[in-house]
Amino acid sequence: MSDHILRATAGEGAVRLFIADTRETVEQAYEYHKTSPVMSAALGRSLTIAAIMGSMLKSDKDVVTIQIKGDGPGGGLTVTSNSHSEVKGYVNNPDADVPLKPNGKLDVQAALGYGTLTVIKDLGMKEPYVGRIPLVSGEIAEDMTYYFAKSEQTPSAVALGVLVDRDYSIKQAGGFVIQMMPEAEEDIIAELEDKLKSIAPVTSMLEKGMTTEDILNELVGDLKPKILDEVPVRYVCSCSKERVEKALMAVGKKEIAKIIEEDGKATLHCHFCNKDYDFSREELEKLLVM
Repeated sequence: MSDHILRATAGEGAVRLFIADTRETVEQAYEYHKTSPVMSAALGRSLTIAAIMGSMLKSDKDVVTIQIKGDGPGGGLTVTSNSHSEVKGYVNNPDADVPLKPNGKLDVQAALGYGTLTVIKDLGMKEPYVGRIPLVSGEIAEDMTYYFAKSEQTPSAVALGVLVDRDYSIKQAGGFVIQMMPEAEEDIIAELEDKLKSIAPVTSMLEKGMTTEDILNELVGDLKPKILDEVPVRYVCSCSKERVEKALMAVGKKEIAKIIEEDGKATLHCHFCNKDYDFSREELEKLLVM
C-alpha cells in the first residue's frame, strides 16, 4: 500500500490516533534534495508530522507549516502540508553531517542544535495562528509532543522515525500521534503510558512488515480501536514558471529594470523541488509592460 495516514479512535472516543507510513514521500524528498542520512532523518520526520497535522485540518484551503531554526550544522528546515496531506519541504544545509550516537543511531539533535520550532497554521483568517516553542530535544518527536501540550493544550504522544539504507535511500519512514480527548479517564491514560514505554520504534515495526493497522492494534488493541479512514500522503511541489513569474512581478518594476540593467537575465530557484526557472532579457522586458 502506498503512503497514507490511518485515522482511528479508541476507548470509545477517548483517544484519537493518526498512524502514518511515509516511506515513498520521504524517498521523494531525498531524490530532490540529496540529503545526508542525518538530514534525511530530520526532513523525513518533519514531513511525516506535517502530513499528520495536515490531516487534522478542516478546510480545503488550510495549510500548516513547521519551521525549525537551530544553531547546529544543519541550520534548520521548513516543511508544509495542506489538508490533503500533500507535503513539501527543504533543509537549510542538506550536506550537514555529524557523528552517530553511541548506540549507532543518527543524531538529529546534534545536526539541528538548539533553537526554536514554529508552527504556522493558515486557516483562512486575517492572521495565521503561530505557535513557537524552544527546541527541547531536537529529536522532533519530543519537540512536537511538547508543542501539542504547550500550544494546543492537547496531551499527545508523538513517535517519528526514518530508517536510511546503506545507499542513502529511504528504507522506512513513518510515525504516529496519539491524542487524549478531555473525556479520557486515568486508567486509559495509564495503560497507554505503560504501552508506550515498551513499544518498538515505528521504523522497526514497519521493517518487520507491520501495516498501519497492525501498529494501531499494537498500540491500542485492548481499547477497541475503530478505524475512521485512510488519508493518502504525497510529496507535491506546486511551483511552475507562471507562479514564479508572479513572484518576480511582486518585487516591482523598478527591481526588474535593475535586474535587466545589471544581469540581463534572472534565475529563480524553488527550494522545495530544487528546480531553477530562467528568465531571459526579453521575458523580463515583457514583465515591465504588463
